[in-house]
Amino acid sequence: MADEASVPTRATPRQATSAVAHVSSPPEDDDPLLAFEPYLHKEPRSNSITPDRQRRFVATLAATGIVKQAAKSIGKSLEALYKLRHRPGAEGFAAAWDAALERGVQRLEDCALERAVQGTSTPIVSGGEILGWWDKPDNALLRFLLRYRLPQKYGPTAEDIGPGHPVYDELLEQARRELADHKRQLSAQVTARAMAIHTWRRRKHWRQSQAHGADAGSAQDWWDNDDADGFPQLPGVGGLDDGAREMAEQYLQDLEDNPPR
Repeated sequence: MADEASVPTRATPRQATSAVAHVSSPPEDDDPLLAFEPYLHKEPRSNSITPDRQRRFVATLAATGIVKQAAKSIGKSLEALYKLRHRPGAEGFAAAWDAALERGVQRLEDCALERAVQGTSTPIVSGGEILGWWDKPDNALLRFLLRYRLPQKYGPTAEDIGPGHPVYDELLEQARRELADHKRQLSAQVTARAMAIHTWRRRKHWRQSQAHGADAGSAQDWWDNDDADGFPQLPGVGGLDDGAREMAEQYLQDLEDNPPR
């Protein structure tokens, strides 16, 4: 059977095969798929769909998943093949046809999943010129396949999940972690801004005291920090990590550059 597999030979390839066909190897001679009982013509003619042609049709259908292409592989029309499969005595051929189609469709699904994940070659265009190519994943196709293959998790019924459902609990825990991280980040930002504002106010008073003497007042607090010249600095306490301290320094610098009125 392998040497009789469908290989398009026409000068125009699209006349012999579908553009979406991804041909795989046909079944071997000992494949159970080809062990069906073929339809036997009582008076076979030269153009009859013989048992050999029936098996070649089934083999090509399993390799391509496309009935029209399998029909072309044996030089027969779809009408003749459908007429044959409904004849009494063609039950084995019809069953093998369905099994081959299922196998071919399964292979096409695998091709579609591969294309969805790994992507298809897509040009990178700028100024009307192709700068290169990249493999663009097909997220819409991937979502469709997930909904089809895993309906309990990604299908319409998944929209009704609630507490106790694995997906619901997983998403809830993820949301809680993200919320906790957001709260920590927000707390650090607020603390950093408060320290920056407090230090800037101390600097303002310090400058006033430098210009007007002790009558300028003081904003000194127990946790305040000054440099060797007495110039106010950010507090040395407060539990700020490196990121929050960097934010405080930036806020303070912004106040120095653009003091509020």
